[in-house]
Amino acid sequence: MDAKELLEKYAAGQRNFQGAVLANVDLRNTDLIEIDLSNTDLIGANFKGADLSKANLTEAIINGTDFSKACLTAANFSKVNGKEIWWKRELQQPSANFSGANLSSVNLSEANLGSANLSHANLDKANLSNANLSNAKLREVSLVGADLSNSTLSNVDFSGVSLVGADLSRANLQGVNFQKANLQDAKLQAVNLKNFNLSGLNLAGTDLAGANLTQANLRQSSLQRANLERAVLQGADLRKANLKETNLTRADLTDATTYGWLIEDADFSRAIMPDGEVYKPIAPEAEIGKQETSLEKVISMTRKVINTENAPAPVGPYNQAIAASGQFVFVAGQIAIDPRLGDVVYTDDVKKQTEQVIANLQAILTASGATFQDVVKTTVFLADMNDFAAVNAVYAKYFPEDTAPARACVQVSRLPKDVLVEIDAIAVISG
Repeated sequence: MDAKELLEKYAAGQRNFQGAVLANVDLRNTDLIEIDLSNTDLIGANFKGADLSKANLTEAIINGTDFSKACLTAANFSKVNGKEIWWKRELQQPSANFSGANLSSVNLSEANLGSANLSHANLDKANLSNANLSNAKLREVSLVGADLSNSTLSNVDFSGVSLVGADLSRANLQGVNFQKANLQDAKLQAVNLKNFNLSGLNLAGTDLAGANLTQANLRQSSLQRANLERAVLQGADLRKANLKETNLTRADLTDATTYGWLIEDADFSRAIMPDGEVYKPIAPEAEIGKQETSLEKVISMTRKVINTENAPAPVGPYNQAIAASGQFVFVAGQIAIDPRLGDVVYTDDVKKQTEQVIANLQAILTASGATFQDVVKTTVFLADMNDFAAVNAVYAKYFPEDTAPARACVQVSRLPKDVLVEIDAIAVISG
């Protein structure tokens, strides 16, 4: 059947063209709303700019078919075959072309679209479940609310793509690139994201229940309100990630890198923590101190991690401070890093370095509900004992002799970042 015959019959009211052979037919810019082309041979056909809204193309053969800039809203393309055709290493037919097409609410379930061109297409709320989209081109495509569950997406480049609210649960994501993609409120249940680079991504509200995120890079990503229940995060990089209000119930965080993460109101119930211990909530969960703090429930029943943005983030495997049993506060050694700059200040001035160290100590003590008056023990580490008098003069302004805590002072061969002084502290919160 040629284009002229089809258009005449369509104009006469016929809509059923099931099983027709329409290979290489030219139907550009035609109006074919609600046409039934199921089981048809459309190899090499040209539907560029055509209106196929609500059309039925179930199980049609669309290798090399051009649907670019066509309107395909609510059309049924389930089980179509539009992948490349090769013969003896030579390309016989290219994959289907949907570039710039409107595919909103289209049904592409179980479609075979390997290497298909979907660049700039609108696939909002489309059904792509169980479809094969391996190596497909999806540059600047929109997949808001799309169903990609159980689909094969190997080697797809989703960089910059909007996947807000999309369902990728149990999809094959081997070799997928998510850089700069927006996955807010998306579903990725039980997916394999081992070793994936997800740094800096918007994953707020994303459902990653049961996902494999072993050694994934989630540094500085937004996972606020995300669901990571039973997710495997062994060895994952969570530095400076936002996990506020995130569900981490029964998640496995063994050996994860976590310093600088934000975990206010996160749920770690029965989770395996980075140290390999199962998390147990502290009772009662009363807030320490009278001001807003970042006192997090991290390690175990007997300890709480103190973390504040007003002091330098740890630069190694330690925390700013630990409140033990809700009474003792163990403040890690502080050096002259300005938390606003994230770097050492006053590299050649031991007095000014000491002032910065004291400011960092004070910020952490305040975050834990303590003051200098609650400090019971300090240790001063000096790169050069000849600086003791200068350091002591600054130190004495904050710890008067009559109430000063016990102290040790030692010279060491070298301090972190080659600073001149480091001080740690132990405090007991009164009452």
